[in-house]
This record gives sequence, structure tokens and C-alpha cells, in this order.
Amino acid sequence: MSSVLSRLLVLGLMAAAMAASGCQQNASRPPCGAGKVCLEYGNTVDPGTLDPVKASLTSEAAIIRELMEGLAGNAPDGSPIPGMATAWETSSDGLTWTFHLRPALWSDGSPVTADDFVFSFRRTLDPKTAASYAYLLYVIKGAQAVNAGRAAPETLGATAVDSHTLRLDLAHPAPYLPQLLQHQSFSPVPAHTVRRWGEAWTQPGHYVGNGPYRLVSWRLGDMLRLEKNPYYYAASQVCIDRIDFYPTQDSVSAERRVGRGELDINNTIVSSRVAFLRQPGHMAPYVRTHPYLSKTYLAFNVAETPALRDRRVRQAVSMAIDRKFLSDKLLRAGQIPTTAFVPSPIAGYLPPDSPHPHAYWSEWSLIRRETLARQLLVQAGYGPNHPLKIELKSPNTQGSLLIVQAIQADLRAVGIEATLRQEEGQVAYRSFEARDFQIGLLAWIADFSDPLTYLTLMKSDTGAQNYGGYRNPAYDALLDRADHEADGARRAALLAQAEQIMLDDAYIAPLYVGVNLNLVSPRLTGWVDNAVDIHPVRYLCMKPPSRAGAR
Repeated sequence: MSSVLSRLLVLGLMAAAMAASGCQQNASRPPCGAGKVCLEYGNTVDPGTLDPVKASLTSEAAIIRELMEGLAGNAPDGSPIPGMATAWETSSDGLTWTFHLRPALWSDGSPVTADDFVFSFRRTLDPKTAASYAYLLYVIKGAQAVNAGRAAPETLGATAVDSHTLRLDLAHPAPYLPQLLQHQSFSPVPAHTVRRWGEAWTQPGHYVGNGPYRLVSWRLGDMLRLEKNPYYYAASQVCIDRIDFYPTQDSVSAERRVGRGELDINNTIVSSRVAFLRQPGHMAPYVRTHPYLSKTYLAFNVAETPALRDRRVRQAVSMAIDRKFLSDKLLRAGQIPTTAFVPSPIAGYLPPDSPHPHAYWSEWSLIRRETLARQLLVQAGYGPNHPLKIELKSPNTQGSLLIVQAIQADLRAVGIEATLRQEEGQVAYRSFEARDFQIGLLAWIADFSDPLTYLTLMKSDTGAQNYGGYRNPAYDALLDRADHEADGARRAALLAQAEQIMLDDAYIAPLYVGVNLNLVSPRLTGWVDNAVDIHPVRYLCMKPPSRAGAR
């Protein structure tokens, strides 16, 4: 073989290896344009949708947050601030909220009006839309009946008083409404565009938004590009001209891309690598971690899995898991092991130093828990000659694989044979919503700072995001009572009572409270670590590279 052919073969093998590992052959950044500021953003997985009514993943919300703005917006620290509404008033009984909208335009130059909000809310609640977050709008009077198909959309308590005044009549007082309004489900959608294009309105060339950026292109599996929206009311205050979002499911590969300067942000890190990356000479200036209002847990699909209908089996699974090993030895980035579902501290709940709901066995040793788990399985009809066989499904990220392998070993120790099944992130969560699983590894991130963001998940009328189909009338009744309780301390006590009932029923197995994990270029300015891990790009900017080529 000639030396030329040999070199060509080596180059070909190198190119193939780079492609297989998810690395780009060209390590340079996409051209940005003279005088422009561009952001390369690693965003875990491709969005399944850019429709704010249908989105349910944090990777989708990160993009929609740049395309759409609701009544309340996000401050740099993620807290609620006036968005499309410059101000609002609340009636003395807390049931009527009046919002005053700023003059603003959609990205096609047409005006944003109160009617767009009414149209969007009605569309979200239309049963045909199948919006997984429709239950968040149940705070509006008549919303639940509309969503159930029992009432006409026109009966919803959302009224356009005039083009710049929106009134919301609530089903019960909701002092947390400003936090709730930050969620993408409360975004307006352009009625004129949706009516024209139908479901295709979210495609490039059709998409119309009212946020700081507009959709330019979207190549599945490759890149989604946004550019500054010249019609945005605060466009002059937006520094970054273009955002390229990349799916970065391989977090280690994305980590290398950040180090090479190909990405400025990656919104996840393999947790067990945080300590390594913080060592001198690695990526310490890039690593950003912060306590997070998130909870990782197992959901039991009781509706579709006969073995899991026995509470003893669910308790045995939960007892067998060594949560301290998961947090302290496996993940190692500050996660907190827990058997509670609502993380502490969170607004509107029990004081952090008071007793909180928990599993009755939460302080037991692992050996003691394993012994009782085996006894419960025997009582349920399982043992060495008839082991429980179950499937554990998770998204196919590196972190998830580590966790489910550890859980698989824990379950094997008490006689449970668990097979693992991993699916791409979007596919896994669609499976969970369709209840196509037996036991699922999930993470829930607070949509707003109140216990209801967690506890409403388990309400019987929540829908697809009540993944395991939990139903308990006593639980539902306590949440309803809490909705109508004006006294904050009594409301918190009702919510805690409801959480304890749900934990005793063991329809889920909480594992740990998370931390947010980001890699952020030191060149990026305006980034504020926060408990909800929301970082609007409109507040970010980029320092120029140094002469030495520092990134």
C-alpha cells in the first residue's frame, strides 16, 4: 500500500471515529458575521415541538422562552417580572386579576392583543389539542369543564376587555399566579397564524412569536437557529444576535465541544464528572452548579402493570434502593437523597426546619430495609422460586444509565429481576405519558415555586403527566381544600397531609433532590445561577476573545 493511500485510510478512519463519537470534523464555529454576537447552545435533545401549548420538556421550554413571552416574564434569576403585562391588579377576594398589556408586535409585524391570549388559553384547553399541561390552566374559572368537553370554550374565565386589557376570573385564589404565568402554557399564540397554517404554524417560515428571537431554521438532529426579533419591544437591549441550539445527548462529547469553543453553553454535565472538571487544568471556570427545585423519582405504572397494584411490591422496590449511594458515590455533585416528593425549601410550604412528609422507613439502615423488602415480596407471592420480573425504563443519557444500573443491582439484592430499557429522551417521556412502561425513571423540575407544581402531578384529573395513574379521592380532596384556604400556614399543612398520603400509598419512589449542572463559557456575561435553572438569553452577552485566543 502506498504512503498516500495509507494516509487517506488513516484520515478516513479518523473522520469516521469523529462522526461516531458525535464530534464535529470542523472544530470551528459557524460564521457569525461582522459585528455580530452569536451563541452556540448545547440543549440536550431536539425539541419535539415549538408549540408552547404542547411542549413539555425543559429543552423545548429553553427555546420557546426565546420565541414567546407571556404575561409574566423571567428575570435573570428566573423570578417573575412583568412581561407582556406591564402591571396587574387583583380583586379583594383574589378571584379576579386584570392585566394591562404593553403595545407589542408579533415577529411578522402584526399587533399582539388580549384576544391572542384568550385564543391561546381556549386552544390549550380544547380536548382535541391534547395539551399535557392543560391542568395548569385549571386555576382559571371554567377551565376544567372546558378541558373535559363539558363546557364551551366561550365559558372560560378569560376575557379580552379591550385589545390591551385581559381579565382572568379564577376558580379559587392563587397568590402564586405570577409564577404560574411564567410557564410556556400561558404564552399567547398568534391566532391569525394558527388559523392560517394549522399544526404547521410552528415550522420555519410560518412561525410567528412575540419574544426576543424569531425562528430561522430547524434541521432535526443537527441545529435549530434563532435570530434577534427586530419587532421585540426591547430589541435594543438584546445583545446576542443569533442562537444556534444543538441536540447534545452525549454529554461527554458536548463537554469537549465546550472546551474547544464550539459551544458556549451546554445545559447538562454528567454529574459524576463535576469534581474531575473542577480540578486545575480542566474546566473549572466553566462548571456552574446550584441547588435545584427538581426531583428524580421512580413512577409505578399501576394502571397497566398488575404486579405493581400491590402496595407491598411498590414499597419493596422503594425500600431496596440505596439513595445515599446514588447521591454520594455515583452522582457526587451535591444531590440530596430523599423519600419526600416536594423539595425543601420551596415557597408556600412548611418551614425548612420543621418535620416534612417522608417514608416511615426513611431513617432505617439499608440492611433493615432490604430485610423488610424481601418479606413484603414473599407476602405478595414472590420469592426465589417465583421472582418478580419487571422492566425499568429511562431516557438514554449517561447519567440515567448509571442510575438505573445501580437500581437494578439494588433490586437484584432483594430478589427482583429488573430489565433495563432506554429510549431517546423525547421518546421516553412520550412513552411515560402514554403509560407504555412498568417502572419509569423520571425527573420533575418545578414549573413554579409552590408545592402544587409537584403535588398536582398526582391528582386524578391531571392527565398524561400523572404518569402512573395515581387515584386517591382523599388526596384530591385535600388539594382542593388547599386551593380554597386563604391562610398560608393552614394551606401548607393541608398540602403536607396530602403529600404524606401519596407517599404512604407508594405510587412513586422519590430518589434525590437535584442540582442544576451547566457548562458556561467564561466569556459569557449575565448568567445568574438560580434554583429554577432559567437563563434567558436576552440578558446574556459575550466578551470578545483575548489575543491569545482564550474562549
